[in-house]
Amino acid sequence: MGSASSPHTTDAPHEASEAGTDAPSARRRGVQSIDRAAAILRCFSLDRPELGISEIARMTGLSTSTTHRLLSALQDNRLVRQTSDRRYALGPLLLQLARGGTVTATLRDVALPVMTTLRDDIDETIGLHVLLPTHERAVIDQVESRQPLRRAYTEFGVPIPLPLGAPGKAMLAHLPYSIQETILARPIPAATPRTVTDPVLLRKQLAEIRAHNIAFSYAERTEGVHTIASAIFDDAGATVASVSVSAPEVRMPEERMEELGPRVAAAAWEISELLGATKQRVAAQVAAAEPPVH
Repeated sequence: MGSASSPHTTDAPHEASEAGTDAPSARRRGVQSIDRAAAILRCFSLDRPELGISEIARMTGLSTSTTHRLLSALQDNRLVRQTSDRRYALGPLLLQLARGGTVTATLRDVALPVMTTLRDDIDETIGLHVLLPTHERAVIDQVESRQPLRRAYTEFGVPIPLPLGAPGKAMLAHLPYSIQETILARPIPAATPRTVTDPVLLRKQLAEIRAHNIAFSYAERTEGVHTIASAIFDDAGATVASVSVSAPEVRMPEERMEELGPRVAAAAWEISELLGATKQRVAAQVAAAEPPVH
C-alpha cells in the first residue's frame, strides 16, 4: 500500500449531541473518519512497515492530534499495532483478513521486521525456519548478529530432521501426536555428540516445550552453537515455522538462554498474530499434540 494524501487536512468540528445533529452531516463526518483512517492505512508498505505519528501526520496532511485519535481507534480494532519503540505497523486483523485471499501476506514479510527488532535488542543471529511437507524443516532467512564472532546460517532450503536442534523441536512439539510418534519411531542421527537421540528423553522435552513454547539446543546440531526457538502458528492455529536465536556457546550460557526464552516466545507470537493466529485456535492444536489420556 502506497502513501496517499487525504483531502481533509484539518480536524473536524467537535460533534454535537445526537439530538441536535443533522443526520446527513453526521453521516458525512462518519465517512470523513473512514476516509482518514484509510489514508493512514495506505501510508504503510513493504518499504515503510513501521511509522511514527509525526510521519503519518505529514504523509496524510492530518494534524498530529487527529492522527493520534484515529490511530488509537485503529489500534482498538486491531487494524494497526504499536511496536516496541512506540511506532505503528499494520495490525493482526488486517493480516488475518489478508489470509482470506484478498492480499498475500508471506511469512517473510511479517517475520523480518520482528526478527530485526529482536536482533537489534540482543545482537545475536535470528533465524527463520519453515516446516516442510515432509515434516522436516529448512532455514529460509536470517538477520545476522553484528558481533565479530557470530552464528551465520548457510544451508538455506536444505531439509533438516525436526529432532535436530531447537527450531525443529519447537515445531515437532506442536504437531499432532500421531505425527510426533511417527517421527520419533525413526532412527535419530547424531549430528554432534550432544544430539538427543533417545525418544523417551525427547518426549519429555517436547512436553516442556509445549508448556511455554520455548525450545533449547545446547550444540545439538552444530558444534559450539546454542539456540533458543519458538514455534510460529498460522490462522488455523497450526505450527508452520519457528523463529530462533543462535549464538556461540561462549556467549550463550544456560542462564542467558533461560533469560531470553520468553523474549523469543513473544516474538514468535507477534509473528503468529500477524499471520492471523488466535489463542483459541492454537490451544486446540496444542491439545491435539498432547499424548492421549488412557
